[in-house]
Amino acid sequence: MIDMKVNAFLERHDFQLNNKSIAVGVSGGPDSLALLHYLSQQRERKLLKIVAVHVDHMFRGEESYQDALFVKAFCDKHNLPFEMKRIDVPAYMRETGLSSQQAARACRYAFFEEVMEKHQLQYLALGHHGDDQVETVLMRLTRGSSGKARAGIPFSRKFGPFSIFRPFLCLTKAELEDYCALNSLEPRIDPSNDKTYYSRNRFRKTVLPFLKEENPAVHEHFQRFSEEQQMDEEYLLELTKEKLNKVMKKEDKGITIGISSFREMPMPLQRRGIKLILNYLYNDRPASLSAIHIEKIFSIIRNPHPSGTLDFPSGLRIIRSYGNCHFKLNPPERHSYRYEISGSDQLILPNGDVIDAQLLNDVHVGDVSNHRFVIDLEESGTPLYIRTRKNGDRMSLKGMEGSKKLKDIFIDMKIPINERDEWPVVTDREDRILWLPGLKKSKHEADEQGNRLLLLTYIKH
Repeated sequence: MIDMKVNAFLERHDFQLNNKSIAVGVSGGPDSLALLHYLSQQRERKLLKIVAVHVDHMFRGEESYQDALFVKAFCDKHNLPFEMKRIDVPAYMRETGLSSQQAARACRYAFFEEVMEKHQLQYLALGHHGDDQVETVLMRLTRGSSGKARAGIPFSRKFGPFSIFRPFLCLTKAELEDYCALNSLEPRIDPSNDKTYYSRNRFRKTVLPFLKEENPAVHEHFQRFSEEQQMDEEYLLELTKEKLNKVMKKEDKGITIGISSFREMPMPLQRRGIKLILNYLYNDRPASLSAIHIEKIFSIIRNPHPSGTLDFPSGLRIIRSYGNCHFKLNPPERHSYRYEISGSDQLILPNGDVIDAQLLNDVHVGDVSNHRFVIDLEESGTPLYIRTRKNGDRMSLKGMEGSKKLKDIFIDMKIPINERDEWPVVTDREDRILWLPGLKKSKHEADEQGNRLLLLTYIKH
């Protein structure tokens, strides 16, 4: 029964499993375990390459570690390649100020990407199901999301150079639990799923049962709504871009729109036009930017007074001057620096962070976190440089082929825009980036065997 539903769902989305190389995100719960089992059963027939990926977020101590060991044992039993990582997400929350869900997601997806690059996989399969879709759509509508966000969970989307797909959106939680029972899977149950202080759990325990009583197939209608909403949004965005290009002019660090021409656009296109302008200028929109800010922009555009000014986060200023509205981005002044280091030393950076350098003598350091880095000075030469980032900076990452832009690393790691320009970058004398302290290591880290080893430690203020 599940096979028929999933096959029909994949066919409707023009998605073929044949010959795919897939990372499968597996927590050990019923949904993801059912997904891993389902795909593993089709390995030979569909010629699939599968790698199971598990992240222990370390929220629940020994209990979450046992989840990881459970998934490993399952993969060993079914002869499936397995990758796991324990990540101290609570510590990452303290460093970044992110919520538990935001921090866990950032760490989890960073590891997914690392594994996919290592094993040269094309797709990431996730176990979201139809009940998840209902909850997500309702939660986003309740908190006032707009555009594509209100459409809920997409069947597929781009993930850097990879793609994510969710083959179980056509199924209910009960169907996946039945599948687990039928196949004797005995999944792990996360006790946090019962805690009502999570808003999703409140929707799951109160709203969803009511909807299912009204219509047991409610998840199918929400899935159809989601897909139609996404298609409508894509069409309206293309139409908005076409109309917006006729009424706006790009300038240095800004955009100007002609108010009268802009107001002739239909209101659905005006709303999307403002969001496109903000996305273009910010590149990575501040979390503090909300629907209230967008309403303020409309207020200044509609105001009969010929002039007015709004100040937005991260230095964006919106100025109405007679018939035009100017969006000008003037970020706070950047404090660039460049220091040299050749041996034991300690640098206090302008933002208060510290880089501590200590010469070693073939000593095993042990700490493999991104806050410490070992350099062989005989290989790198001296001096080393600690500097701020430059346009076009790229680095080769440990365990990965090719290189990655620093800009993309900052985005992936959810580093606030106002911190990126002062973040330390460690290079050799050829300006080859060796280390992005606290975030990423290059493949040029020493293996702790050498005559002149330098241990760098990053201490965040």
